Amino acid sequence: MLVDINTTAVTLVDTTGCSLDSHPLRSSVGDFIAALQELEGSPITTARVLDFLSQTRPSAEALAPYILWSSDHYTRNLIYRDQFFEVLALCWLPGQHTPVHTHDGQLGWVTMVQGELDCRDYRFVRPPLEERSDPTDSQFRPYFSARSRRVDVELLASTICVADGSVVVVDRRRTTHQIANLEHSRHGSVSLHIYSKPIERCVQFDETSRCWERRPLQYHNMNGVLPGNAA
Repeated sequence: MLVDINTTAVTLVDTTGCSLDSHPLRSSVGDFIAALQELEGSPITTARVLDFLSQTRPSAEALAPYILWSSDHYTRNLIYRDQFFEVLALCWLPGQHTPVHTHDGQLGWVTMVQGELDCRDYRFVRPPLEERSDPTDSQFRPYFSARSRRVDVELLASTICVADGSVVVVDRRRTTHQIANLEHSRHGSVSLHIYSKPIERCVQFDETSRCWERRPLQYHNMNGVLPGNAA
């Protein structure tokens, strides 16, 4: 299933020739959120959320209200948020990508709804000894310079993520990454993201200045309400 980005309304395009019969993974957003909330009664771990995603995932049809494309940047579209979880659909046109960034120490899970994305893991590289000072983010105390904020990054691994049910995990061993849509087709890519806990801001790396900056995050679509349609 692909979402055609060349139409005004969201149109689901069946590229497989298969009928849209019911399937265990084709749950509604409400079913998905209700099942996710059941995890909140016990410690939230990477393994528990991975098991959850292997059994429950909203369909492309169900995510249609949260699909928003922009020619200027990828979009972050809020599906659900409480004190434990944040669920978003991210929409990527060809060539769009995030900066290299952290997740502010929170756990994250990413699975593809359509298309493919390049998921790259990085690590920050120490600046010269004389530039080191107290950090803004204690998680990266050895790496950051409070005076100049100059730092460098090193690519550790790159994985092409496709809509095959697999899940990419961001945890305390994989803390810094970048996501990019390298496709050249007219169909954009859509990814489903779960964070625990919600992420208010993150450290982002500027490739031009070779500096890091803590920046707040924003939504482009909240709970299926597109910009301009809010009451």
